[in-house]
Amino acid sequence: MRARRFVVYEGDDLMAFSSEEEQLRKFRDDDIAQHYFEVLRTLISKKSIFAQQIGLLDVATYLKDMFEEAGAEVVLDDSYAAPFVMATFKASVPDAKTLIFYNHYDTVPADADQVWEKGNPFELTISDGYIYGRGVDDDKGHITARLSALKKYQSRQNGHLPVNVIFIMEGAEESASVDLDKYLSKYKEHLIGADLLVWEQGHRNSLHQLEIAGGNKGIVTFDLQVKSADLDIHSSYGGVIDSASWYLLSALQSMRAADGQILVDGIYEQVQEPNERELALVEEFALATSQSMKDIYGLTLPTLVEDRREFLKRLYFEPSITIEGLSTGYLGQGVKTIIPAQASAKMEVRLVPGLEPHDVLDKIRQHLDKHGFDKVEVVFTLGEMSYRSDMSHPAIVNVIELAKKLTPEGVAVLPTSPGTGPMHTVFHALGVPIAGFGLGNANSRDHAGDENVSIADYYSHVELVEELIASYE
Repeated sequence: MRARRFVVYEGDDLMAFSSEEEQLRKFRDDDIAQHYFEVLRTLISKKSIFAQQIGLLDVATYLKDMFEEAGAEVVLDDSYAAPFVMATFKASVPDAKTLIFYNHYDTVPADADQVWEKGNPFELTISDGYIYGRGVDDDKGHITARLSALKKYQSRQNGHLPVNVIFIMEGAEESASVDLDKYLSKYKEHLIGADLLVWEQGHRNSLHQLEIAGGNKGIVTFDLQVKSADLDIHSSYGGVIDSASWYLLSALQSMRAADGQILVDGIYEQVQEPNERELALVEEFALATSQSMKDIYGLTLPTLVEDRREFLKRLYFEPSITIEGLSTGYLGQGVKTIIPAQASAKMEVRLVPGLEPHDVLDKIRQHLDKHGFDKVEVVFTLGEMSYRSDMSHPAIVNVIELAKKLTPEGVAVLPTSPGTGPMHTVFHALGVPIAGFGLGNANSRDHAGDENVSIADYYSHVELVEELIASYE
């Protein structure tokens, strides 16, 4: 087990302690953390998958009961696509500020094509100091860790709180946060004017530095569909008849250059360029490189960008277009000599500030028509805008400074992340500064088999959140 340094209290000060084993011991001896760890075990066992409409109300109700038992005023609202849970802990002092934790209780599926070597995905499994299970990082583990922190603070302060703490938990984050905007509008008066919103999750990088991110990319996903004939045609006509397959492939080829640049007119002109500080933060703290991608994923094709500066700028601050999947023709055993009559592709464009999902899709429609691909049907599936926080905001600086004191390995401050989430939706509704940090690691394997967090990192997140609450004294 790799030795790391952590922190303990000595009076009112913080000091380093020396080992992961010590952190594990503290976790085992902490009755509050242990109680909510058992809650996490139950949460993992309860499937809550928006894409399959499984278990959403059941888990939302379980959360409602859990937070009420913890002393919160709880609203469970199932007016829209997925139940929304809001749990409020009132401060013990007048004119207190408000701290919001945004989380989600839905998860992606754990389909049969995923390999889980560490137990059943819907059973919490502990192995070699790590916790495994679907949602343990994304995002149920963050809910229980943050509630543990609040209750630990209250246990030290006779039940008092120096700040109002509100947990908002949605059930459709993995499906573009369907109707989250409606819930935020409905409960805006309870949430607006908060000092800080802590985002759903975050990770430590490969150097075990705690990443604090203030933004994410947006996304628009869509299907491209072509029907070239009423039925498949004998392939002997391949020299004189076009096929849906070739037609779609040509259309796809027209939208991206060999170096990955998007060839759709008007997209880059709308991109909000990063400022010098944002570029400098990414250059200082981001660890992803062309070589690290090769090492992690076993790439057999070269990366589209080799130069580190350009690689990071592309990854964090520029849009990208991706083919998620292709379907056409016969793919069964043996040979079937046909010209396919239908072809389809699942597509996405990752967005940055300045780009709006439906506008990007309109530009793609115009591009296809301009280049002679009017037979391609474009079908919108989901969209989210991107967002970047001001990392110099005092509430975010406070988080950074606390994290530096509590994380001897160091803190990596990033103005945005390559991932996607509803940060823009939340900021647009509430206007609150947003910072993302969490209990994940560089190989937490979110959305994949063996999703995991380390117990030591889980407990370190509990301690950091407890200190964040204490900073409002």
